[in-house]
Amino acid sequence: MARLMRSAFDRRVRRIGLTRSQWLVLSRLHRNPGLSQSELAEMLEVERATAGRMIDRLEPRGWLVRRADPADRRINRLYLTEEAERVQAEMGRIAEEFLDDAMASLDEAEREVLSDMLERMKATLLEGGARRPAAAAAEARAAAP
Repeated sequence: MARLMRSAFDRRVRRIGLTRSQWLVLSRLHRNPGLSQSELAEMLEVERATAGRMIDRLEPRGWLVRRADPADRRINRLYLTEEAERVQAEMGRIAEEFLDDAMASLDEAEREVLSDMLERMKATLLEGGARRPAAAAAEARAAAP
């Protein structure tokens, strides 16, 4: 499902001239202004050199700027420009429209249930993937001598 959604979103943002790597970089920097190249690479789960090439492609488009870190001049901090913030806003509009389209067959109650379930799943994964109490208890009983 995640791959299908990413691919469908890719097609929609391609209309405004963005590739997946570009929209991922813009999204991360929008949420986390001032990341270093290393921090961005870690968030994107790519090598530092790959992140550097992504940055090198966005900078000439006027979408990001590098500013020296005041505490360590060897580090450049990355910030979106006003133009990139406008692109980010358009991506947000596209994402909202995309989710509405994806959930068009669900009524409001079903959307709420889905949202609640996804939030619970996210919380579980953030907690380390704790098993349901009933499943954990059954495993404990099965393991007992």
